[in-house]
Amino acid sequence: MVYVIGIVVALLFFIAIGVFLSKKVSNVEDYYVSGRNAPTLLITGSLVASFLSSVTFMGEAGFSYSGYPIIQLILVVFNASGYVLGAFFFGRYLRRSRALTVPEYFGKRFDSQKIRKVAGITTIFGVSAYLVAVTQGGALLFSSVSGISYGVSVAIIWIAYTSFTFLSGAKGVLVNDTIMFIIFLLATVVGVPFILHATGGWPDAIINTASLQTHPGILSWHGLNGSESFFNSPVEALMWAVILGLVWGTVVAVSPWQTSRYLMAKSEHVVIRSGVIATIAIFVIYLFLHMGMATVNLVNPNINPVENVFIWSAKNLMPTWFGVIALVGIMAAILSSCSTFLQLIGNSVAHDIFINKENESKVVLRFSRNTMLISSIVIMMITLWQPPAVMWIGYFAATLFAASWGPVAFASVYSKTVTKNAAFWSIIAGFVAVVGAELYEMLVTDLPIYLHPVIIGVVLSILTLTLISKTEGVTQIEKEFRLKILEAPATLKDPKEIKITKRFPNALIISGVFLIVLTFVFYYVPLHLL
Repeated sequence: MVYVIGIVVALLFFIAIGVFLSKKVSNVEDYYVSGRNAPTLLITGSLVASFLSSVTFMGEAGFSYSGYPIIQLILVVFNASGYVLGAFFFGRYLRRSRALTVPEYFGKRFDSQKIRKVAGITTIFGVSAYLVAVTQGGALLFSSVSGISYGVSVAIIWIAYTSFTFLSGAKGVLVNDTIMFIIFLLATVVGVPFILHATGGWPDAIINTASLQTHPGILSWHGLNGSESFFNSPVEALMWAVILGLVWGTVVAVSPWQTSRYLMAKSEHVVIRSGVIATIAIFVIYLFLHMGMATVNLVNPNINPVENVFIWSAKNLMPTWFGVIALVGIMAAILSSCSTFLQLIGNSVAHDIFINKENESKVVLRFSRNTMLISSIVIMMITLWQPPAVMWIGYFAATLFAASWGPVAFASVYSKTVTKNAAFWSIIAGFVAVVGAELYEMLVTDLPIYLHPVIIGVVLSILTLTLISKTEGVTQIEKEFRLKILEAPATLKDPKEIKITKRFPNALIISGVFLIVLTFVFYYVPLHLL
C-alpha cells in the first residue's frame, strides 16, 4: 500500500504544478515554447526526461535482465552522442528559425505548406505510437503495484499526464520534466547500489552473474546467443546494437520530442550546454541501470514479464522508503515522456495540420487545448485496444523518425541544392519504407539484420532526396531562409557566455574518463577474477 500511496501523491503533485503554471500561460508562445526563455537546467531535464520512459526502465531493463546488458551499453554509445551532434548540427539552427513546432520549421525552410503538413502527419503518427507504448508501461507499473486492472490503470495514467499538459502546455512540461529527471536519476544512481548489495555485493554480484549457467554469457559483450536466444551469433548482436544505436542517435538529434526542446531555450548557448549535460546523464543512467538489472537474475531468474524487473527490484531489493522513490522515479520517467508526446501531438494537429491563421491569441490557445484533449482521448482508446509491447513499439516509432526525418533535417541546414519536392518525397519514402518493411516482417518473415527496416528507409529517403533535387532548382525564398538560419545571433558572440560554454566540453571529457575508470574497476576487474 505504501508504494501505491507514494505514486498517487506524486501524480497529484505533478497535476498541481500544471494547475499552478497554467495561470502563467497567457499566449500561444507560452503554451507551445514556454516563452522561449528556458534555462539550461529545464532544457536538460526535459531532453533526458522525454527520452527516457517505460521503454528504458521497463522494456530495455527487461532486455538486459534477459541477457543483453552490454549490448545495450554498446547501443548507448551511439544514441547518447546524438545529443551533442544534434545540438551542434541541427538544434541551434532550428532555434534560429523562431518556429513554434518542428514541422513549421520544415515548412518555413522549404517555403511549403505541404511539407509542413506531411511532417506534422508523421509527427502525429510516430509520436502517437511511442505514446501508446509509454502509456502501456505506466499502466503496467500502476497495475502491478496497486492490483487495479490494466484498463483502469490506463485511465488513471491518462488523467494524470493529460491534465497538466492540457492546462499548462510547454511551461508545465518543462518544469515537471526537470523534477521527474532529478527523481529518476536519483532512483537509478542510488537504487542500483542497493540492488548490487542485495545480490551479493561487489565484486561477487558481477562474478556470480557472469557465471550463471542459466544465462551463459550474460555479461559478455554479445550477451546470450544461439537458436534459443534473441540473437543467433555475436556478429548479429553487434550489428543490431550499432544499427539501433545509430537509429536512436538520429532520433535524439532530429526527432520532434527532442529538438522541440531547443525551441524553448533562452539562448543558443543553452542549446549547446544542455546537449552536453544530457549526454553525460544518459551515459550514467544507462551504465547503472543495465548492469544492475543483469544481477537480479541471481536472486530471481523467473520474473515474468521481464519488463517488471526494475519494479520487482524496487519492491524486494531496496529499503521500503527508497523503493517508493524508485517506483515514483519510473513513473516520473513515464509521465514525462507522455506529457511531451501529448504536447507534440496536440501542437501538430492544431498548428501544422489545421493551420490556424486566427490572430486572436486566446482563440488559438483554446483551439490548441481542445485539439490536445481530443488527441489524448484517441490515444487512450488505442492504448486500451493494443496489447502491451513497451520496448518494441517504442523502437518502431524511433525508426520512423530516423528514416523519414534524418536526411531531410541535416540537408535543410547543410545542402544548398535540396529542394522542396525532394524534401517532401524523401519524408514520405522513408516513412513508407519503414512501415512497409515492418509489415513484411510481421506478416511474412524476418529480414536479415543488414536489411533492417530502418536501413531500407534511410537508403530510400537519401536516394529520393538526391535524385529529385537534381531535377529542379532551389527557389530564392528557400535560399534566403537557409542563409538566415546560418547567421549566428549576436548573443552567441558574448565573451562571458562563451567562457561558460567552453567549460561544458571539458566536463564531457572528464565524465567520459570517470565512466571508463568506473567500468574498468566494477566490471572488467571482477570478470578477470574468474
